[in-house]
Amino acid sequence: MSRRGDRAARAAELRAELQDHAERYYVHDDPVIGDDEYDALYGELKALEEADPSLVTADSPTQRVGGLAPVSRLEKVTHAQPMLSLANARSEEELRDWVQRMRNHLAREGIEDPVFRFVCEPKIDGLAISLLYRDGGLERGATRGDGTVGEDVTHNLRTIAAIPARLEDAPPLLEVRGEVYMALTDFQALNERRAEAGESTFMNPRNAAAGTIRQLDPNLAAQRPLSMWAYGVGVTEGVSFARHSDALAWLRERGFPVNEDIVVRDGEDEVVAQCLGWQERRGSLDFEIDGVVVKVDDAELQRRLGVVGRDPRWAIAWKFPPTTKVTRLLRVDWNVGKFGDLHPFAVLEPVPVGGVTVKLATLHNEEDLARKDLRVGDEVIVLRAGDVIPQVVSPAPHVAERTDRGPLPRPPERCPDCGTRTVKPEGAVFTKCPNRKGCPGQQWQLTKHFVSRGAMDVEGLGELQVQRLLDAGVISSVADLYDLTAERIAQLEGYGEVSARNLVAAIERSKEVPFGRVLFALGLEEVGFVTGRNLAQRFRSIDALLEATPDQIAQTPGIGEKMAATIYEQLQDDDMRALIAALRARGVRFEEEGPPPGDGPLSGRTFVLTGTLPELTREEATARIVAAGGRVTSSVSKKTDYVVAGDSPGSKLAKAERLGVDVVDENGLLALLGGV
Repeated sequence: MSRRGDRAARAAELRAELQDHAERYYVHDDPVIGDDEYDALYGELKALEEADPSLVTADSPTQRVGGLAPVSRLEKVTHAQPMLSLANARSEEELRDWVQRMRNHLAREGIEDPVFRFVCEPKIDGLAISLLYRDGGLERGATRGDGTVGEDVTHNLRTIAAIPARLEDAPPLLEVRGEVYMALTDFQALNERRAEAGESTFMNPRNAAAGTIRQLDPNLAAQRPLSMWAYGVGVTEGVSFARHSDALAWLRERGFPVNEDIVVRDGEDEVVAQCLGWQERRGSLDFEIDGVVVKVDDAELQRRLGVVGRDPRWAIAWKFPPTTKVTRLLRVDWNVGKFGDLHPFAVLEPVPVGGVTVKLATLHNEEDLARKDLRVGDEVIVLRAGDVIPQVVSPAPHVAERTDRGPLPRPPERCPDCGTRTVKPEGAVFTKCPNRKGCPGQQWQLTKHFVSRGAMDVEGLGELQVQRLLDAGVISSVADLYDLTAERIAQLEGYGEVSARNLVAAIERSKEVPFGRVLFALGLEEVGFVTGRNLAQRFRSIDALLEATPDQIAQTPGIGEKMAATIYEQLQDDDMRALIAALRARGVRFEEEGPPPGDGPLSGRTFVLTGTLPELTREEATARIVAAGGRVTSSVSKKTDYVVAGDSPGSKLAKAERLGVDVVDENGLLALLGGV
């Protein structure tokens, strides 16, 4: 093969590998390499394409960012199939009325007593889009517009890594419908970056997503953390589906992000229960939803039901209660975070918002507080972001006309918890209390974090119990927890002999928590759950980590140079080293157990678990595979070595069979483990 042929083959290999990693990261939330490794592969591909521009393809990952030119205006697009709106139901009664209307219509069509199966989908609060693929390549992306005519925003949609640029095993024509959105954590981080840079911040994730998609310059879209959920298909050639749920499964298998919580329910009673359940848990999601979309699953029934006006008869949106209200800002107080950051929060006249009474609301940070120009005494708009954490969005519109407004709230000069003079490091978003060791507010936050479920998981120690221990003076640091006796705890308010013994037993059990979670529990800045686990797997012991240089720490997957320097600096702190020594002396685990990654009979092999196994739980099977040197991922690909299938395996089994991946049952897995 010629040198150019070698380069072309390598470029094709890199494109496929980068696409696979992007799908794992954005669609399945299951990355197998760190950012540095991905960047190295990306850099190699970009260098090949710069050396030989003829190697550049429209679906190359390099064309997502920086490879697209701004457009002069957004062209109008007529949808081949209208993107319909949805009728609303705001109560159980209205949903049942909708089902009865469908029964009545089908009866007139000669279909008596139809059996309905419904697909229930979270109604993402984002921007509806249409993606048109021709012969597997993304040809055009458009906004919904008025449902008949939208705007061509292909240049911006190509920058979203969650949207496949090319499909394998694709029909001649495929239109995918979806919702572009911004995750709440990403939205908050974006606003903090903009505030720090002196730029205006966005009011909510939907506005941020919609505004970004309609920009003329795709490089701006590439800088913002957009993603997408696919929720259906439009026009197609060469493929059809008997059920809506079949279409969603087909899209998921081809790399489109389809929400894992979409479910099929039999009958309206199950649908009502599902909608009420979503309404209760919407606050736990990392994206905003304003309802549940309910669709008839059967495609033939959809056709027979048809459309009335601009709404399909076979679908409806169960809308949640409104989540914004106007109330008065009584005062601004400040909380101390576990790293000393001072966080402002609003004390409000109580107001019902989305079904609960709101008295307190977050104000994010002092820059955001100043940007919104909020003053004590103002009438303000309150939003339940994610339906759990209320936030003050802005003053009410008429407030700007007032001439008697008070001064802009400022961070306190002294810490509200310990009285230490506060500081604001150069370039920081937050004013801080520097008294990490002696500030009771920081100690409460750090102790609460230390005993939390993702960290040391001490059952029976919540926020109130932690505060009680600190107030009573029985602990002054987390290491003191391991000196507590049942007799001492039983003397405290709220504890009896049984609960005291149970708490001591729970504290003792926490000594068995894996090393990675201990690192997370320590409260090191930049060390979350995953970073703690990666550090533990790389260094294997606290001694090796404490001796590591910043460059060595930066070689850990997912850790860059700046993050490594921050972690190194904290590990050199005398107080942190004293805390580690105190915990170690009390028996907390500071070494990684089991073989290092790659050792064991399953080293280098990747497994996917699907369905219910007869004896092993998912966690037990995963632990045994990892202990044997293997790794477990959530998605099936050509790089998967084995799929372990139990009862009700779902689409992962079908994909494994299509890709030729070996499938084993629980007995087969045990044979591979060989007694491990």
